[in-house]
Amino acid sequence: MLLCRVEGSVISTVKHPSLKGWRLLVCQPISKDGEPEDVPVVAIDPHGAAAGQRVMVSTDGRYAQELVGDPKSPARNTIIGIVDDQEAQA
Repeated sequence: MLLCRVEGSVISTVKHPSLKGWRLLVCQPISKDGEPEDVPVVAIDPHGAAAGQRVMVSTDGRYAQELVGDPKSPARNTIIGIVDDQEAQA
């Protein structure tokens, strides 16, 4: 699972049939301090996240494929929650 910041949406004129009707977002993995880590990922968004929001992204490809209803879908990442507040861990 990744903590990410939504950078924007993906616009595509052609996409895999299993992704039709799904909103795809570019999500930048971030540290607990909000600093970018690693490379951005594209994730399915069933929750309506907005640009700049922090989200939890599941990297479980099987879950993404079950969500879109196609075991051969190229989907690999899914937004599973929008982070409202982040408490400091001591």
